[in-house]
Amino acid sequence: MTSTHTAKTAPATPDTPRAGAPRRVLRAVAIAACLPYLALKTAWLSGVHVGIPEGSEMLDPEHASSLAFANLLTLAMDAAVVVLALALTLPWGRRLPAWLMALPLWAATGLLAPIALVVPLHTLLQAVTGNGRGVAAEEAEASLDGWVFTMVYTGFGVQALALGALAVLYVRDRWGHLLRGRLSDLPAASPTAPARRTTAVAAALTALLPLTAHLLWSTGATVGLSAYQAERNDGVFPLLAGLDALAAGAAAVGVLLLAFPAGRAGAIRLRTAIALAWTGSAVLATRSGWTLLTGVFNQGTVDPSQEPTASMTLVYSVEMLVGILVLALGAHLFAERSAERVSER
Repeated sequence: MTSTHTAKTAPATPDTPRAGAPRRVLRAVAIAACLPYLALKTAWLSGVHVGIPEGSEMLDPEHASSLAFANLLTLAMDAAVVVLALALTLPWGRRLPAWLMALPLWAATGLLAPIALVVPLHTLLQAVTGNGRGVAAEEAEASLDGWVFTMVYTGFGVQALALGALAVLYVRDRWGHLLRGRLSDLPAASPTAPARRTTAVAAALTALLPLTAHLLWSTGATVGLSAYQAERNDGVFPLLAGLDALAAGAAAVGVLLLAFPAGRAGAIRLRTAIALAWTGSAVLATRSGWTLLTGVFNQGTVDPSQEPTASMTLVYSVEMLVGILVLALGAHLFAERSAERVSER
């Protein structure tokens, strides 16, 4: 009797998932938020033009191949959100290698966090000021019905909130022991400390270029912008530029704190520095990577005035470099802390 009772009341091990009711609800919400987008993309790939008005540039035969590839890619990306929601809540997700979970979570953070922040903020600013019809309304007239933008970005916002909550719970359960403590707890004689310091300084210095550029663009400066972006007055681009500037600053501060945890910085919680570096680098790398990728897809199929300038391409390329440097630093740090924990057992 005693052994049976003990087996029933024993606490869960770190490898045992806790798929309680809140997680099941969040998983269902995240997956449900993906379904409209997946259905829409599937319809377009099948030749059904739902949501595409007559005369739309999306119906131009010259763009058919590039649009099909873009639709297939974005369909796969949203399907990956469904897989990620399952991995965050089902037992097999705990057995996946750490990098196979961390990389998709990092990419999802960078792609969904800006949408969750900028879309509501832009809507609020429009409601308060009453100025501008917004990018969605303007572009809908040319390419898509207005309801498509509303459905898509609402779905992305819900995905961001539900998946973000699941990610926090997953990280707490699987890697929470690596995030405890303060920066002063990091060993001063760490074998990877010199590499972390070098990488952190390189990332912080490199981040100065996108930080400066996005600060200028967020305040209305048009230097280095394409004619299309310079002339737009929908309020979205300055908000995104401001977010990118914050991301560059967060990434730089985060990695410097992790590399130089001495003095007053030592009192800062480790998870705070990691959150800054994680979120900042994810936003920089994924947003810039997606911008560069769509630029390649659209080359020769859009008005030349809409194509990124050489200056914009340079800024986006540097942002990707910053993200990669921060990611490398984080990988070294967590590998070392994991090894320390194993050796202490």
